Amino acid sequence: MRLSRRRPAPSVRLALIILCVGIFFAALDQTVIYGSLADIMVALRLPVTRLDQVAWVVIGYLLGYAVVMPLMGRISDVYGHGRIYAFSLLIFMAGSVLAAMASSLYWMVGARVIQAIGGGAMVPVAMAIVGDLVPAERRSVALGIIGATIEAGGVLGPFYGAVIAQYLDWRWIFWINLPVGFLVLLLFYFFMLGIGPRAPARVDYLGGLLLAAGLTFLSLALSRQLDQPGSYLYLALFFLVALSAFALFFLREKRASEPLFRLSLFRLPNFSAANLTHFLVGGALIIAMVTIPLMTDTIMGKPPLEGGLRLMRLTAAIPIGALAGGFICRRTGYRFPTALGLALSSLGFFLMSRWGLDIADPAMTFHLVTCGFGFGLVIAPVNTAVLNSVREVERGVASALITLMRLIGMIIGLSALSSWGMGHFHVLTAGLSLQEIISSPEVIIQPVLALFQDFFLVGFGISLVALLPAMWLRGGAQPR
Repeated sequence: MRLSRRRPAPSVRLALIILCVGIFFAALDQTVIYGSLADIMVALRLPVTRLDQVAWVVIGYLLGYAVVMPLMGRISDVYGHGRIYAFSLLIFMAGSVLAAMASSLYWMVGARVIQAIGGGAMVPVAMAIVGDLVPAERRSVALGIIGATIEAGGVLGPFYGAVIAQYLDWRWIFWINLPVGFLVLLLFYFFMLGIGPRAPARVDYLGGLLLAAGLTFLSLALSRQLDQPGSYLYLALFFLVALSAFALFFLREKRASEPLFRLSLFRLPNFSAANLTHFLVGGALIIAMVTIPLMTDTIMGKPPLEGGLRLMRLTAAIPIGALAGGFICRRTGYRFPTALGLALSSLGFFLMSRWGLDIADPAMTFHLVTCGFGFGLVIAPVNTAVLNSVREVERGVASALITLMRLIGMIIGLSALSSWGMGHFHVLTAGLSLQEIISSPEVIIQPVLALFQDFFLVGFGISLVALLPAMWLRGGAQPR
């Protein structure tokens, strides 16, 4: 291994500012178009009947964001974290230009995937750079700041996009990324370009492509709607391709002299415990993010804005919890803030499972903030546990895996929630005839309310289960 740093290392504060600006905009673009999809449909001349296809503008970004992480994380370990961060930012900016110029749905989806490839790579590489610059005893706080920035971007994205679309034009959502990106690139060139170790190794591109293929087809299978002709055939085909790709990937990695990542990493107690905890956190978090606005906008009869504002009370507490989790982890180790966060999120879910149609403040806000703050507390300790478990030249791919685990948990959680929810709804409404539902819509309110309450109980259960791997976390406390 050789170090590629050609310039004096920047101050940690300056480095964090530069990194956070870039990943904030990458995270922002995950959700920035939620409030402007209608404007995009008008501009691209898409009828309402193609709304399911327009969803791919969102899905394409999430998919590209997830599948690129392991490969780009490994590439950054080999060629230098600083160089790959800058290169990823350039890809993100190129995707932004293409999205701003989109004239068709396929163009827009392709541009969003390119954006996501750059944005998805920036997140784990930024975490790896923190590992390069920040000593182990201070790393949890820095990773808490990184985590808070990512969560803040996702929280503010819909509001930011709606404001830009209303006062300028939806295309400016993407054009604005360019001056910000050029500023970050300029600062990066002068202060951080050569940061990170460069390992005299090769990148297992075939392994990376097999893993990306498996994740892609798994995501396609889990997001497949089963009410369309031939859906079950496509579902079986996608799962078959995904399983085949994963099987070939594991065979490849076991035999490769320089694998994408060492499968033996999962034998490390902290590495495995942190990844499993983050996976379960993703499954619980998506339940809250879907159920809260859906419950508000349907049986509670509130406008869509109210559902978004209620969800924001939860999501806004996540970055605050991430910062607090970093400081607590530094004093107490990985286990305590992780367990405390999961206990708080469990409490929040349990309290929300008791919501009635008349739930109001201050109780509602307390429940939402408790759940969101708990999720935030988990971020810094699990990320720090992973980074401190691996070798210096594995930080990029390790950061990618811990981030990917939460995304996979969210994808699987959303799919399972959809399929189980519909089945459970039919059970709850088994005693009602179609005529009763049509003539008296109010009879459906109580079964739907019970369904949403059960969703929250599922989130409560997943958060409790996540406590099991969290209790296996060891170490992390620094002497006072």
